[in-house]
Amino acid sequence: MVPLNETVFHLALRLVKRQILYKNKDKKRIKEKIMLKHIASGIALVVLSSSVHAADWDGIPVPASAGPGKAWQIQPISDEFRYSAAPNNKPHAFKKRWKDFFINPWTGPGDSEFSSGHSYTINGALALQSAAKPGTNKIYTGVISSKKTFTYPLYMEVMAKPSSNTLANGVWLLSPDSTQEIDAMEAYGSDRPEQEWFDRRMHISHHVFIRNPFQDYQPTDAGSWVFNPQESWRAKFHRYGVHWIDPWTLDYYIDGVFVRRVSGSQMIDPLGYTAGTGLNKPMHIILDVEHQDWRDVRPTAAELADDDKSIFFVDWIRVYKPINL
Repeated sequence: MVPLNETVFHLALRLVKRQILYKNKDKKRIKEKIMLKHIASGIALVVLSSSVHAADWDGIPVPASAGPGKAWQIQPISDEFRYSAAPNNKPHAFKKRWKDFFINPWTGPGDSEFSSGHSYTINGALALQSAAKPGTNKIYTGVISSKKTFTYPLYMEVMAKPSSNTLANGVWLLSPDSTQEIDAMEAYGSDRPEQEWFDRRMHISHHVFIRNPFQDYQPTDAGSWVFNPQESWRAKFHRYGVHWIDPWTLDYYIDGVFVRRVSGSQMIDPLGYTAGTGLNKPMHIILDVEHQDWRDVRPTAAELADDDKSIFFVDWIRVYKPINL
């Protein structure tokens, strides 16, 4: 074997090291390419997933105008109820938006007893159930309320189907001090013949209160009761919306159709209970079932035990605020 001189040896050594370095770089490039492919696949999966999961209200335009130079922006409180929420075990998706009780310790009007155990989700909808409280004349009723408050301008809409047992089913807003209220819908569904007047009419209204001594104003004109000439409001899901434009103006919509405007001090607060401010306070959103004793009617034990009659369903709720374009 011919011995290598020192110069040739070192030259050969450098060539070997360079080949090893190139091989390592090639391996690194291959790993980087594989990693980029994984990242690209992940991004594609996210894009595909987001495009597949369209919101329940996608394709349903907001019927109210956001105003000149403005557009509607969906708010995080909006909820499709596409998660599993058991009566006494609500998930984070629920808890980040809602309490499964009223906005304060009040347990409800009349024979109502608000109950956390009577709200849950089923088949992608919120269910608010009523049931007899054993051994008493009380009625357990479901309720949820928003953790945050909201103020004008605002558009709120629900897709809902009322129950059929005479109890009030409501979607409304209420100030934390319970002195200002806006009712997007209030239904009194029942298949009893003597209840047909209420069964065919949807109540859309507002209240202003003085709490001590108690005084209450709400409009009492015929326009606050929307008649359905074809069938009961409880026969199927309908959309009920309210546009809280400013402290002195409310517009109401059913199934995207404008049905009523309430505006001006003589309609909003003719008795001056708000001291000239109108409906100006931030409000919680409330979805609930109530027994209201002013009607002097209550469900029978059989009606309360019948799931087909005792559940108020809300498929979704969406809330918008206007933003500048």
